[in-house]
Amino acid sequence: MGQKVNPVGIRLGITRDWESKWYAGSKTFASNIHTDHLVRKYLMKKLADASVSHIHIERAARRANITIHTARPGIVIGKKGEDIEKLRAAVAKILGMTVQDVRLNIAEIRKPELDAKLVAEGISQQLEKRVMFRRAMKRAVTNTMRSGALGIKVRISGRLNGSEIARTETNREGRVPLHTFRADIDYGLAEAMTTYGVIGIKVWIFKGEIFDQPEAESAEGETAQGEGAAPAAAKPAEAPAPVQS
Repeated sequence: MGQKVNPVGIRLGITRDWESKWYAGSKTFASNIHTDHLVRKYLMKKLADASVSHIHIERAARRANITIHTARPGIVIGKKGEDIEKLRAAVAKILGMTVQDVRLNIAEIRKPELDAKLVAEGISQQLEKRVMFRRAMKRAVTNTMRSGALGIKVRISGRLNGSEIARTETNREGRVPLHTFRADIDYGLAEAMTTYGVIGIKVWIFKGEIFDQPEAESAEGETAQGEGAAPAAAKPAEAPAPVQS
């Protein structure tokens, strides 16, 4: 009754992958998690205007590969790659590595309307500019559904319109099957720092169901073989029919 779970965390290893991928022993495990958190915190602060959705960190053989998923790669890279080199040096210092051992990759998000984190941040920016919350919610839902999503749910909580008592408002369109593990559901959280206080925005976007592709392809191959084998088996049975009569 009322138990909530993170839609991304519950799908780890099923349809979603980890954002940090590395192996460490008991001595370095905690420090690695802490440095990963510091790297994400630093990059999110530095690239606040670059529409960064999430950051993947991979460690292997004393090297680190960091992939920044952003809707505005030009802002991250900067003129002639100057900004990204500064970020690389700062991240290497946080990780305690040399600059040569740290690699920064930029992955462009083609459709920011289908990224829950970016949609939530877009609503929070509108709320901070004193846009009516219902209008901001409706605009986000309409743009996301127009971009090809199968469903979206937006929930805003706090002192909406500056009211004395905080409340929660929800807007949804399409379907968002949170109990289906194979459902590709993106979840994003953002906070709007308004003059009345903090307003929290949660966004769930349903993009479709993910099925195991190799098994589906093998099943199609088996059905194709079965269809080809049926006429071959039927021919010998038809041949002796005239002899019996």
